[in-house]
Amino acid sequence: MSYQWIEYARRVQALAQIGLANCNNPYDIERYEELRDISVKLMATYSDTEIETVRELFARETGYQTPKTVVRSVVFKDGKVLMVQEKADYKWALPGGWSDIGYTPGEVAAKETFEEAGIKVKPVKLLAVFDRSKHPHLPTSSHVYNIFIQCEMVEGEIKPGLETNDVGFFDRNSLPTLSTARITEDEMEIIFQFLDDENKAAVFD
Repeated sequence: MSYQWIEYARRVQALAQIGLANCNNPYDIERYEELRDISVKLMATYSDTEIETVRELFARETGYQTPKTVVRSVVFKDGKVLMVQEKADYKWALPGGWSDIGYTPGEVAAKETFEEAGIKVKPVKLLAVFDRSKHPHLPTSSHVYNIFIQCEMVEGEIKPGLETNDVGFFDRNSLPTLSTARITEDEMEIIFQFLDDENKAAVFD
């Protein structure tokens, strides 16, 4: 199934939101509100979701629209990488989640690792910034950048948190079933390249 309609709906929503943030003409405001309503109806129709739910989750923001960010922690140990099993789908990903207001990317990586895997870590290196749409993730209503930050263990023993069922270290040849909404095989392959070459420069896009 093609998900191109999601890109169209997101773009219409973004243009409407930008227009509403920058115009004062009541006729233009009315047109931009109609565009936003069209984007909501597109998303609701093709996702089989109630319009009010879509309106709340998809079109509730104001101001100039920008991509959202997810931060994931990369912790290497003995040739393996730390992964957590998500309660949401019982599949595996690197520790991480949406960026929080008031936290730097490194602080988010450390916070998420502690909450999901039970250990305290220190962020040490930016590895990658990827546009989610350029990798084979499941589609979402938001435009998202994924930020990967290498962290070093400081203290603690790995254990699951409130949002995880299990935690473990895995090598590239024995990866568990990936939660492709969060991490993809190609992204994992790039992550392991940093284990092979500690001097590898950060990658993006």
